[in-house]
Amino acid sequence: MTGLVQRHGPMTFERELPFEALIGAIISQQISGKAAASIAARLKQRVALEPGALARTHHMTLRAAGLSRAKAIYLRELARFALAGGLHDLDRLEDEVVVERLTSVKGVGRWTAEMFLMFSLGRPDVWPLGDGGVQRAARQLYRIRSPRRLAQLGERFRPFRSHAAWYLWRSIDAP
Repeated sequence: MTGLVQRHGPMTFERELPFEALIGAIISQQISGKAAASIAARLKQRVALEPGALARTHHMTLRAAGLSRAKAIYLRELARFALAGGLHDLDRLEDEVVVERLTSVKGVGRWTAEMFLMFSLGRPDVWPLGDGGVQRAARQLYRIRSPRRLAQLGERFRPFRSHAAWYLWRSIDAP
């Protein structure tokens, strides 16, 4: 980890607005960052990224931006959740309460909620065990293959596991 810190410098998370962060996290599910950025840009050209506009957008408009049928549904569900006040005061809640609230939205799983904790709320101690990049980097750098061992590795970095995850991601993005 020391070599990664030296190579990549100080960790930076650019905090995002909650609604836009969740849109980005949903779009990013199970696709490359490059593909997600392209879809997000097309979506932004077609619709304002605010709850009311997104909730009213026809699902074919969302599909035309490159979203799968499921992700189009998920984004509209997220918009309805936001309109109902579901995103209010998340910054005041404990991590697990935030995860519980967000995962009540169809299409928002634990991984998406954890990315939200890290990138929108700036929480320093999130260890995304289900993240493919963290798993791949742990295999390459630490020869870790089991979820139990990955959890143990995370304990070494507590209370800054979000930082460790960021460096692990950097190790596979730009070794």
